[in-house]
Amino acid sequence: HGANSEEKELGQRFIVDLEIEYDLRPAGASDVLTDTVNYSRFYGIVKEVMEGPSLNLLEAVAHRIASNVLERHPVESVMVRLKKPEVPIKGSILDYAAVQIYRRRE
Repeated sequence: HGANSEEKELGQRFIVDLEIEYDLRPAGASDVLTDTVNYSRFYGIVKEVMEGPSLNLLEAVAHRIASNVLERHPVESVMVRLKKPEVPIKGSILDYAAVQIYRRRE
């Protein structure tokens, strides 16, 4: 992902944080694995988007992750934080560039 050809050609590292809002009371009360969310499914969505067709903007990548989570899982909301540690800006002293989006089920 990236807006310029070097980013797309060479690839780059991203850090993705995903937070979901979901009623976890049943899992908290039962301590039974089947009463909670399957974290590997959320990882699968993130991996699919990150390794999928290249997008230009961090905003578009984060939006795609959030949309897929809401479409595939009965969560109330999702927050995606996407960081790009190696910012390709000449003379940059930034540790990273990042976007954070929040989407709620309508």
